[in-house]
Amino acid sequence: MTNLERLLSQYAAYHLDRNNILTHFIGIPLIVFSILCLTARAGVEISGISVTLASILILLSTIYYISLDKLFGILMLIIFIAAYPLAVKIAALPMWSWLGVSIGIFVVGWVFQFVGHYFEKKKPAFVDDLVGLAIGPLFVLAEFVFLLGFRKSLHQRILKEAQMKRAAMDMKQQIIS
Repeated sequence: MTNLERLLSQYAAYHLDRNNILTHFIGIPLIVFSILCLTARAGVEISGISVTLASILILLSTIYYISLDKLFGILMLIIFIAAYPLAVKIAALPMWSWLGVSIGIFVVGWVFQFVGHYFEKKKPAFVDDLVGLAIGPLFVLAEFVFLLGFRKSLHQRILKEAQMKRAAMDMKQQIIS
């Protein structure tokens, strides 16, 4: 099992309900975008080039995602590049407008997340493993790619492992209860 499969199956074990996955298609992109908005305001000018905290986060995230899977990493980079200019425009708003819009998007994103976990009847993955915060965006992208019918064998391996992990989690919960 590759590192990508291990991480995605661990995350997927908390996300087997279709309604939960659908809410994550909205919630996670909103959260990621809000973080870009919040961090696009902090930066420095280096030789006429603006380097923001958001651009550094994009670079580091992309390196991490590419290390897990080249195709998914490149797709994430394309998404980040498409979202970044709007995040910069929001970051250029007056202070209270910028904060209001950015935090508002963040809160709405988390509302979608928690509604999804209500359907799932499981806590969010990051509660047990903070790596889930970084894997969430990759999970949504992977689920979208799978939904389009691509990378079926990868999807089947991840789903099989996630179901086994979920069964073990449920058994452990029954023992505790």
